Amino acid sequence: MVSEAPSAAVEKPSAGRVSIARMDTEKLLDHFKKDRFATGNGIELLEISPGHARARMKVEERHLNAAGVVQGGAVFTLADYAFAGASNSRGQLALGVGAHVSFLKAVSGGVLVADAHEEAASRRLCTCTVRVTDEGGELVALFAGTAYRKDEPVPPAR
Repeated sequence: MVSEAPSAAVEKPSAGRVSIARMDTEKLLDHFKKDRFATGNGIELLEISPGHARARMKVEERHLNAAGVVQGGAVFTLADYAFAGASNSRGQLALGVGAHVSFLKAVSGGVLVADAHEEAASRRLCTCTVRVTDEGGELVALFAGTAYRKDEPVPPAR
């Protein structure tokens, strides 16, 4: 599902800032399909809009740890993928420089959804929070990440 506004205006650039007049969310979603780790683990980016992204993961046997619950790394990867979408959603390449996750509920099946929102942003840094919930809407994990924004467009110009 793509958000209703397929394109969004981006701020006018200051000196040294990437100039991006319009962002095409379809191209951005296609760009993130190249994330081999997330997609190889069954994670899908569902939507992206300025300052927001949503990803999902259907829990499979491969996601479970020895205790029979979703391994923390799988939950972290789901949250990190949504964070990547939100932090890059304004068309400027952003790379994570720090993250923290708190696991709040053990899950052994179903579908998990990660909803990422940009909380603060400057020319170089943005901070996002991500809520990971189960099918019933119960909170499974809270993630906070900070990304560094480079002077490069995303997806890259070809």
